[in-house]
This record gives sequence, C-alpha cells and structure tokens, in this order.
Amino acid sequence: MATESAVHHDNKVDWSGGEKKPFGASYGKLMMWYFLLSDAFTFSGFLIAYGALRFAMPSWPVADEVFQTVPFFGSGYPLIFVTFMTFVLLFSSFTMVRAVQEGARENKDGVVFWMFLTVLGGLGFLGCQAWEWTELIAHENMSVTRNTFGTHTENGVYLDENGNELKDENGEVVRAIAGKTYLIHRADFEGGHGHGHSHGDDSHGDSHGAAHGDDAHGDHGHGHHYDKAGDYNEAVVDELGFIHRKFKVTEGENAGMIKKEEFGPKSFGALFFFITGFHGTHVLSGVIFLLIIMLNVRSGLYVERKNKYEMVEKIGLYWHFVDLVWVFVFLVFYLI
Repeated sequence: MATESAVHHDNKVDWSGGEKKPFGASYGKLMMWYFLLSDAFTFSGFLIAYGALRFAMPSWPVADEVFQTVPFFGSGYPLIFVTFMTFVLLFSSFTMVRAVQEGARENKDGVVFWMFLTVLGGLGFLGCQAWEWTELIAHENMSVTRNTFGTHTENGVYLDENGNELKDENGEVVRAIAGKTYLIHRADFEGGHGHGHSHGDDSHGDSHGAAHGDDAHGDHGHGHHYDKAGDYNEAVVDELGFIHRKFKVTEGENAGMIKKEEFGPKSFGALFFFITGFHGTHVLSGVIFLLIIMLNVRSGLYVERKNKYEMVEKIGLYWHFVDLVWVFVFLVFYLI
C-alpha cells in the first residue's frame, strides 16, 4: 500500500501542468525555438538540394567569376561585395545582442538605440541584395529559367570571323579553358550593340567583350554591331539575341570539333534566386518586427510587463537565426 501511495503521489507531481516551465523558458520563448527549429529544417532541405544538383552537373559556374562586380568600381573584384553584405548583417547581430543586454538592464533608451542600428543593418543588407539581383537580372540577363554563366568542360581556342584562331590585342590566342566560367551576352539588334563585361574566360584575363573589341576594364562596354545573326562566323546569335561564341576543341576525344558556348545549368539561377530570396524575405520580416517592437519599447509598453523586455529577446533569437542561416548560404553559394 505504501508503494502504491508513493507512485500515486509522484504521478500527481509529474502532471502538475504549467507550474514548471520547460527548460526554464517562457511559453513565448519555447514557441520561438520551435519555429526556428522547423525553419532550420526548411533551409537545410534547400541547401542540400542545391548541393545534390550542383554535384550532379558536369559543369557549374565558378562563384569567383560570377559575383565579382562592385558598385562604382565595376568587375574584377571577386566576392568583395558579398563579403561586405555579410559583414553588414553580422554586425547587426552584434547590435541586437546589445539591445537584449540593455533590455535586461531595463534601459529603455539603450534598447531603442541598439535596435535602431539593427534595423539599419537589416535595411543595408536588403539594399545590397537588391543591387546584386539587379546586376544579375538587368545587366547579365540571368533569371530563374536561364543561366547566362556557363563553364567550359573542354580546352579549346576561340575562332574569329574567318574560322581562324582568335587573337587578342597582344597577338596571343584567346583560349577556352576547362573549368573557367564565361558570360553569354545579349546582342541589341535595334541599337546594334552587344554588351561587354569583364568576366574573363581565359588565362590572360580576356573578357567576352574584349574578344569582340569591347573595353575589358569597364563594367558594361559596347562591342561589335550585330545587325544580322549571320554577320559574324565566330558567334551564333540565337532567337533571343544571345551571342554564343564558337571555339574549337583542342584536347580529348572531341579534338578538332567546333562547338559554341552554351548556357549554364538552369538550376543555378533558379536556386540562387529562390534561396537568397527566401532568406531575404526572412530579413525583411525581421526588419518589420524589429520596427514594431522598437516602437513598442519607445512607448513604454514593455515597462509595464516587468519581464526585462522578453519580446526584445525573442526577436533577438529570430535575428541571430537569420544571420546564422546567411553564413551557411554564403558558404554554399559563394565559397564552395
């Protein structure tokens, strides 16, 4: 009887309901952790899909040659701009930590100040991402269904209008090198200009535009006139106006064959815009909630609750999660 009584007593203690907080966390914090955990699984699935598709493809654009443009400086600066974006977002994580600390001290003005800096960091990151997207979509013609960045899988030499080896201004042969990324440009049939860009595709730093007489040092130069698709034998202009340059394979079982530059795998553009856009949506949502909570702090709403600004701590958890996810996105898309 004594044993049964003890068991019955223990059961009553175990089923005490909300008298004990799990892990010492409030209901709101616990729900935020649940949300972040489920969101982590979502991002993990996207990044794993990216990795699976990337390694299943025979070629994949090299990040150093895709993301190398910097505002006001043009191309030729691999990963500099995205590194700046990353620094801005990570610094906003530091300001968020300071906001939480000031909340624990019940310092209302300090919370508002550091949250305001966090909002500026989030807006700065979104502005940088908008510029990067504009560069890729408007200037480099990449979309979710078209990847204008291709990568050579064979060594070869580019051909001129006479079918001979193309040479640069120094008299050196312009080569197609396996593993090097190139950018397919679009010809403007009405204006009669092809857009040049300094994304190189040979060991001498020649760009697509330079091979056609463009300024290799400018961001967007103007090249030869393409009034008709048949004007130049060194390139094939498709029905959408994209210029596919011809080259002759010099090594391997296809040596001697004449090929043309092809678009890169569609999944690169699709996954890039989808995953970075999904993360950007999280950043935008975070900025909106930060603004709302900051205004509530300013109004004194959380002073009345006397819970050391727990709402600031909860939005801080979300913001740190967003920053951490970007570290993985940066690693997968830009560094590996």
